[in-house]
Amino acid sequence: MRFVKVIAIRRRKCKRRTRAKVQGTAQRPRLSVFRSNRHIYAQLIDDSAGRTLAAAGTKQSALAKALPDGRASNKAAAQLVGKAIAAQALANGVNQVCFDRGSYRYHGRVKALADAARDAGLKF
Repeated sequence: MRFVKVIAIRRRKCKRRTRAKVQGTAQRPRLSVFRSNRHIYAQLIDDSAGRTLAAAGTKQSALAKALPDGRASNKAAAQLVGKAIAAQALANGVNQVCFDRGSYRYHGRVKALADAARDAGLKF
């Protein structure tokens, strides 16, 4: 039990350190990524106004139907979410974002989401 508490505290510190360096504006919102064991989510956030401009995740019905082999916890699912968030951003007139990986390392599903968003037209 104590080990889990230490991990949560360390993750909170990492997230705070990352968020201190990344600030979203209306012209360049923050692309925030959250991943759980089963799903992955992405949001475009304007920190100056305190509002979410766009959101995508593997729990959305349109993306859930398009998942390969029904699994939402793999790189292919993260790529679908990256393409979806990029399409929403471009539809809202946003083409530049600052990437917020939270407390996660830049590899695996987080990297797959970022690369797919770049390929779909977003500039980091």
